[in-house]
Amino acid sequence: MATVIQVGPQSDLLIAGMTCANCAHHVTDALQGVAGVASAEVSLQDARARVRWRSGATPNFPALSEAVHSAGYTAKPAPMGTEAKPPAPMAGWRFNVVVGLVATVPLMAGEWIFGLGMKTWFHWLAFALVLPVQVLCGARFYKGAWQQLKSGHSNMDTLVALGSTAAFVFSVCELFIGGSAHLYFMEASAIITLISVGHWMEARASSRAEKSMRALFRLAPVTARRLLADQTEIEAPVSELQPGDKVILRPGDRVPIDGQLLRGQCSVDEAMLTGESTPVEKETRSLVYAGTLNLNGQAVVEVAAVGEATAMARIVAAVERAQNSRAEIQRLADRVSSIFVPVVVLVALAAALWWGLAPGAARRFSELLGHFLWSPHIPATPLAGAVMSAVAVLIVACPCALGLATPVAIMVGASVAAKRGILIRDGIALEKAGKITALLADKTGTLTAGKPAVVATKGADLALAAALASGSKHPFSRAVAKLQSEPIKFKDWQEIIGAGVQANLPTGSVARLGSLAWLRQCGVVMPESSEFVEKWSAQGATILGLAVDGNGRALLALQDTVKPNAAQVVRQLEKNGLKVFMVTGDNPRAAAAIAAQCGIAPENIFAQVQPAQKADLVRQLQAKGEKVAFVGDGINDAPALEQADLGIAVSQASDIAGEAADIVLLKSGLEAVPEALELARATLATIRQNLFWAFFYNAAAVPLAALGFLSPIVCAAVMGLSDLVVIGNAMRLGRFASNSPPMKLDH
Repeated sequence: MATVIQVGPQSDLLIAGMTCANCAHHVTDALQGVAGVASAEVSLQDARARVRWRSGATPNFPALSEAVHSAGYTAKPAPMGTEAKPPAPMAGWRFNVVVGLVATVPLMAGEWIFGLGMKTWFHWLAFALVLPVQVLCGARFYKGAWQQLKSGHSNMDTLVALGSTAAFVFSVCELFIGGSAHLYFMEASAIITLISVGHWMEARASSRAEKSMRALFRLAPVTARRLLADQTEIEAPVSELQPGDKVILRPGDRVPIDGQLLRGQCSVDEAMLTGESTPVEKETRSLVYAGTLNLNGQAVVEVAAVGEATAMARIVAAVERAQNSRAEIQRLADRVSSIFVPVVVLVALAAALWWGLAPGAARRFSELLGHFLWSPHIPATPLAGAVMSAVAVLIVACPCALGLATPVAIMVGASVAAKRGILIRDGIALEKAGKITALLADKTGTLTAGKPAVVATKGADLALAAALASGSKHPFSRAVAKLQSEPIKFKDWQEIIGAGVQANLPTGSVARLGSLAWLRQCGVVMPESSEFVEKWSAQGATILGLAVDGNGRALLALQDTVKPNAAQVVRQLEKNGLKVFMVTGDNPRAAAAIAAQCGIAPENIFAQVQPAQKADLVRQLQAKGEKVAFVGDGINDAPALEQADLGIAVSQASDIAGEAADIVLLKSGLEAVPEALELARATLATIRQNLFWAFFYNAAAVPLAALGFLSPIVCAAVMGLSDLVVIGNAMRLGRFASNSPPMKLDH
């Protein structure tokens, strides 16, 4: 019977008040802070949030609504059974962009090309064109600023609303009192328009990683060929299938569910899950996963999981959790962002007072700096200078660049990694990867294929050995079980982790199969110095012994093959400055033979280490000052994965939900290890670049705006550009080069 996967409930919400990707991350943080929430995914483009609750938790919408409200936004339940609709042609920021450009471009042409800026009739035309922009397009900023104000917060909407309103109100007052000063209708319209253009481009860029994951999820078909009890077939919606139902797979079919083959054979392309292009041969009791492609062969599959419970859905959820996570390096940016807007408002007020009350001193200081920079933009009157300097400061400041620096890089990096069969748990894991100095690899399943075979035997009762091994899932036991066995009724069969298996025979004797060291501990006399042991141990084989009571009956030599490119990968890791260690439960000779093939130094080999001792070994390396990454197969390595500074698990798609590792590799090739580390480090480097740019931009732009070197229009354009620089830099991770190609989503 296939294992049935249970998942917690989920809640879908409609979110109002979000204007940029940073807003979406604020909402995500608020939702993930609610008790019982396992993860939250927020889509800025769809204005929706999907909350996944922990197994056994009861959905609590009032708590979600209160959390969102405390963050300065509003939430309401999404109608049952509805999905996000494609945006209307004029939805989102596109309305602002179109209406704003219709008003702003003619005003720019009139002032800059035709010199109509001081004409009275042009002032009234400008007022007529800009009023709809200020009211209709500016409403989104006003609403966002008001929502933030009600919750005691402030954000970029606050700055835009203050800046554009100050320019518009000043111009309206001058227009109606008949003043002769230059009016700033064009600047007020350009501020809203250019910032809307920036948000529109930001939303398009930020949605690319999200769309790629949605494309992955859509690979699973919505219908399946269900096999009824009377052996007839019907076309059934996948949503109606239940665990235990049977479906038929034919050549060319996408697998609609997670399940186990009951009969038949087929060859399945699992590249969308693991990144490996080589098809996987499936036979009876093999597992298949939703979204993978059956290349040839026909099979009957028993349903184990559908929809949100499938391995593919859990992988997508894991990527979304990583995309919505925050790294420790972001804490500084978060602390700065929390006080950023109030500080900018104070700077704007100070600039206004300086230009308004001491215009001569302000002008002389700006002109002095102009000898080293460029000519400042100085309005004709003190009042205009005060208003425009304040507007420029309010508009040029960009808290969004600080807020986006880390999340957008993690979002893109996690998406790129997932396409290559690498799952990164969160932003903290990325930071850990950048500090690793040593890598400790478990031999079996990591450096080797993990599928040993019996290469030589000595003695009798091999059928007994095969029967004893048949109940274990350990790679050595599976290899022995393939020998010809006899049906034997054992009593009290048990597996001793890291040692072997034992059981009581019908005659009352105790039969044991396992390592020679364990058998000696049990009082069994085994000829360890025999020619057989010497010969095969020297070749790196593992020797198992079979004993009945205290007498040795047989010796078996098993060998595991080193994974392709293992030596090349070790050289690459060492070239990158890492010390590579190997740990194994094998005897020193076998360990040395495998290590030699992998290019691992003899002093970096740890042999005859029990599973429970691996975590202690990690602690020993850490005590020497090493930052340790542990690579294991996840079967009995959880303590070591937890103890290591960075845990890397070589896993299967079905095991993804419960991994203790920071990074999970769904591909079996060893080259995935340096690839994962390189991608993690590249993502961390991108985060640092983004943070540097965001801090540098604000540190330079705000003083320049206050001193009159940047006009409000330039400020609006540069502010929008700062977001795009951060996002564009993160999107470069999509071109990450490695030895392994990304998964293909088109078949």
